[in-house]
Amino acid sequence: MSVPFIADGDTGYGGILNVDRTVRGYAQAGASGIQLEDQEFPKKCGHTEFRRVIPADDAVAKIRVALAARPDPDFLIVARTDARYAHGLDEALRRAERFLAAGADVLFVESPESLEELRRVAETFRGATLLANMVEGGRTPYLSASELQTMGFKVALYPGTGFLAAAGALRITYAHLKHTGIGTGGPIPLLPFPEMNALMGFPRVHVFEAQWTAESKS
Repeated sequence: MSVPFIADGDTGYGGILNVDRTVRGYAQAGASGIQLEDQEFPKKCGHTEFRRVIPADDAVAKIRVALAARPDPDFLIVARTDARYAHGLDEALRRAERFLAAGADVLFVESPESLEELRRVAETFRGATLLANMVEGGRTPYLSASELQTMGFKVALYPGTGFLAAAGALRITYAHLKHTGIGTGGPIPLLPFPEMNALMGFPRVHVFEAQWTAESKS
């Protein structure tokens, strides 16, 4: 089964030539779209401190280059601005407006800091495809996908859920190991080892090794 996905392209990894190469490379690798943002390189997490953005004109140029580089119109360009943190919501909305005018398919105003700010983003770009980023404990009020949809957002990201769950599970599991001297029997269920092997693709590796080991002996 083929599942379409949008890949995170960060800042495009440099100037406009890098953006062109990144978009083409992501498309060739099988992505259905790419997210590009206006932070300075190297970028920071969108819910942390000390983020800085590049000039608006340079950010718009990156979006235009991305649109020209994509292989077909179905490859989505998600335009993200982190300007809210350093320059306020008004500047973030101005940048998003310019991204939309340049042809971006999806607008992503990162880290609004209140429900009112989320509503303002949604009302400003009513009818556009809007993305909201939900980070547990982050700078933006944490809402469900249905709440965001009611507000006017069409895409919701929950990027931290998996690694936060994994980190919490590891902390509990290793505390249990330290306390009891054994890894099993704790409050976190362990994935059976054969299932982990299958998840990592070991059965295919074993078939490959058996095939080529046999041929090398013949």
